[in-house]
Amino acid sequence: MRRLIAALSTAVVAAALATGAAVGVVALLDATPDQPNTPLISYDTAPAAP
Repeated sequence: MRRLIAALSTAVVAAALATGAAVGVVALLDATPDQPNTPLISYDTAPAAP
């Protein structure tokens, strides 16, 4: 009986750990990175000719 309880508790802990890891990975993949809104290339605009 003691081995059965140990096996069941190990399975429950392993399942909880796997579920927590899966939720963590999904949360990391769903996070949006901070992207600055600065252009890499900027062109100088000349004033309009009269």
